[in-house]
Amino acid sequence: QVQLVESGGGLVQAGGSLRVSCAASGRTFSSYHMGWFRQAPGKEREFVAAISRNGESTYYADSVKGRFVISRDNAKNTVYLQMNSLKPEDTAAYYCAASAYIGGNGYNRVGQYVFWGQGTQVTVSS
Repeated sequence: QVQLVESGGGLVQAGGSLRVSCAASGRTFSSYHMGWFRQAPGKEREFVAAISRNGESTYYADSVKGRFVISRDNAKNTVYLQMNSLKPEDTAAYYCAASAYIGGNGYNRVGQYVFWGQGTQVTVSS
């Protein structure tokens, strides 16, 4: 079992930056692949970024590639999402997720993740 707690959301102007964090409980954080997803009102939850257990592999949605950076610190049991050049369409609740196993190329699939945080709201004003 792992518990995930997101933090760092807030209100930012378009073009600005924000970093959200996800702290995980337990001593086996390095055993989990981690992902960030987001969900805007009335829309389905969508993939944002993911990172492998050791941090060597990262994956991004096309909509955030080149603007967002995912990273992790296994010593601190924390995964980060640095968001730059934010746009109003980035407004959403951001969720981190964890899974000990990701099948195939399933990093971008909601169903591949077992544990989820409660989310942190990011609002980008125009």
